[in-house]
Amino acid sequence: MSFVDSLSEKILVFGGGVTGASVKRFLDSRGASTFLIDENESVEETTKFEKVKLEEFQLGIVSPGWKLDHPFISQSKAAGIELISEIDLAWRVKSELNPAQVWLGLTGTNGKTTTVQMAEAMLLQSGIRARACGNVGDPVIDLATETDLDILVLELSSFQLNWSSEAHFKASGILNIADDHIDWHGSFNNYADAKLSIAKLSETLIANLDDENLASRLGQVKSRLVTYTLETPKPHQIGLVENLIVDRAFVSGDAEVLFELGDIKPAVPHNVSNAMAAAALARSVGADATSIAKAISEFRLDHHRLEVVLEKDGITWIDDSKATNPHAALAALKSQLRSVWIAGGLAKGASMDQLIKEAASRIKFAILIGTDAQLIEDALRRHAPLVEYQVIDKALKGRELMQEVVKVALHKALPGESVLLAPACASMDQFKNYGERGDLFASAVKELVNGK
Repeated sequence: MSFVDSLSEKILVFGGGVTGASVKRFLDSRGASTFLIDENESVEETTKFEKVKLEEFQLGIVSPGWKLDHPFISQSKAAGIELISEIDLAWRVKSELNPAQVWLGLTGTNGKTTTVQMAEAMLLQSGIRARACGNVGDPVIDLATETDLDILVLELSSFQLNWSSEAHFKASGILNIADDHIDWHGSFNNYADAKLSIAKLSETLIANLDDENLASRLGQVKSRLVTYTLETPKPHQIGLVENLIVDRAFVSGDAEVLFELGDIKPAVPHNVSNAMAAAALARSVGADATSIAKAISEFRLDHHRLEVVLEKDGITWIDDSKATNPHAALAALKSQLRSVWIAGGLAKGASMDQLIKEAASRIKFAILIGTDAQLIEDALRRHAPLVEYQVIDKALKGRELMQEVVKVALHKALPGESVLLAPACASMDQFKNYGERGDLFASAVKELVNGK
């Protein structure tokens, strides 16, 4: 019996979020009897785990975020149930029903969504039917059987990779590895290992040579290795020659110009690196240089990613609410010469020391918010004692909080400076998500600064 035919049985689905809901819909369409397990019992159609007769199940699909040692997971494994990720489920289904579809993968601490969207744009411009999916857009299972899609570009988190071992990628990229989700993985090395595990699933690994944490681990990679750098490229690299991004990895001759630095907006270092990674992914499946250049010249960053909210009286107000860890916040701070910096929230176990050490000269004043404001305050005292800061009342939330933040920023920012929301932390202590945090910041700026 084929795998797809075997899906008309009882199957456990762990997680009732976007991924779990898509998995359940797909399995139900194949005649499966699905049982949705979620610790949040308010999720519709949830079955209490204690009422499930584990001996009646052979397969379970696990959504990202479930720890390997969660009691429900441990009990299911002990009962002999095979547990796989949505990614591996989609791969098995694709392999039987849509074998011609090619997969590209991308992971990293920061920049994943921007990069897969860039890669998608480059492929589409080259006439290749492609779609970015996974952590952005649709879950992979929703697209695995789409025969009108030649290529899927998967954005993959460390959680997804921790659970996945079967999917095969024509090429995959790793953008960077920095402190994030340490509370979930238990250590930085465990987190890094989850990211590097994508190499074992890939014919070609594309890696950022300028990221020290990543570059130091590339010796363990067994697949073909292509790197990219903001330096002059060597063979098997994509790099920067004066104002040109040059390919020396996916060429028949010595080198080929892909696009100009001025084509990238904004042309800040981390965004240039992301464009190189996207180009490498696109080149790995045949995208041409002319199409890549046109796509990148038309590409604009996503909402809440270095988004200019307002420019008034010489001050630029910037929403980078998607900077939910120190590595992303550092990139945002380095993109500005001098900022009134808004930071704080849920740190997820990450240290703020390296961020403050490297960014101290860019911070004019810090406005600290949220549960882990103290972590940033302590780091400022240790590594940037001359930087002044103000901690906002933790009891404030949502709109009221952002109104107070913008009032403080108005008194501190001077012409030629920016006010930068790049929190280095997750948002769920005071907002629904990073999107709401950014939206409320933008709303407060327009109301209090621009009078609208």
